[in-house]
Amino acid sequence: MLDFTQALRPKNFDEIVGQEHLSAQGAPLRSLCEKFALGHSFFYGPAGTGKTTIARIIAKTMDLPFYEFNATSLKIDQLRKIFEQYKNALQKPLIFIDEVHRLAKNQQEVLLPVMENNSVLIIGASTENPFFSLTSAIRSRSMLFELKHISNAALHTLMSRACDLGEISLDTQTQEYLVTSSGGDGRAMLKLLEFASNLDKTITIEVLKSLRPNALAAGSSEAGVHYDLISALIKSVRGSDENAAIYYLARLIEGGESADFIARRLVILASEDIGNANPQAMTLTASCLTSVSKIGFPEARIILAQTVIYLCSSPKSNAAYLAINAALDTVKKGTILEIPKNITQKNEAYLYPHDFGGYIKQEYLSKPMKFVHLKEIGYEKKMKDWLKSIKY
Repeated sequence: MLDFTQALRPKNFDEIVGQEHLSAQGAPLRSLCEKFALGHSFFYGPAGTGKTTIARIIAKTMDLPFYEFNATSLKIDQLRKIFEQYKNALQKPLIFIDEVHRLAKNQQEVLLPVMENNSVLIIGASTENPFFSLTSAIRSRSMLFELKHISNAALHTLMSRACDLGEISLDTQTQEYLVTSSGGDGRAMLKLLEFASNLDKTITIEVLKSLRPNALAAGSSEAGVHYDLISALIKSVRGSDENAAIYYLARLIEGGESADFIARRLVILASEDIGNANPQAMTLTASCLTSVSKIGFPEARIILAQTVIYLCSSPKSNAAYLAINAALDTVKKGTILEIPKNITQKNEAYLYPHDFGGYIKQEYLSKPMKFVHLKEIGYEKKMKDWLKSIKY
């Protein structure tokens, strides 16, 4: 059985499909390697985009002994033996650590001395952004390189190479399904093609769909994707783009995100981005949170969709968000005002507003300050007009 992922693994930068920002002639990463000047580096990006392959090509290009580990099974003693072996060597080794985001803090600390004295070259790979998983000490001694999903055009190139190698025949419709259903994951595409070719060298779309009924999509369990998707949803709602918001909601649901988490973020958004421009938004999102926690998927998807569309369609104001942040900043900077005597506990000088028709002017701050700037939008405009009418 032909293993396409191994047979088609690139052996140099020119053979890499996709990731031109790293592999093309003149790209900073490639140039540093060819000048034997690359320092400690960490690659992050989706699965099946070539992180391990690039690490191996770096070792070959720079003519370095290559040691490959996975952080899930890595033992500190393994590293120390290599460090000792090359302690006084003229040539330093390249130590590649996959799933580097799973390194324990003590394992990361073991790397610091050799990273500092450059007795070894450390290369790490992760599906998560190392900014969130590596210590600042590690990050300050290294460079971060992001890999992207492989484009459909690049996947077509890779598919053609595999079909030529395996003498496989695909019609146009089958080719499109193979590429588009792979979600930018080159390894996943080659594996599907490999399994299908074991059944017949002439592959139909029906065979592919029987092996992969649904298109691959990045799930939200990986931290980077998780935060990107929820960020995209929130920003789409904030921007009142209902179609984009529903799409990202679908991605989160399909990726396995919990209904509770999505609903909690919508409650925050209702206050931060809509606020008093539409106070009902807070009520609806709170109701959404209660409902989805009791009902769950699949029905919770409808409740979340209703809420998202409502929030998109609501006027937006961040006045409350800006006001509390400004007030907190003032307090943190040391502006601590004395409370006027008339509003302290049980003070006879206090004027009870209800005795004066609902409003009476009196001192509430010992120094004039302004944090709240209501906007001319939605219900907030009515609030602004009412405050203006009673005070001025």
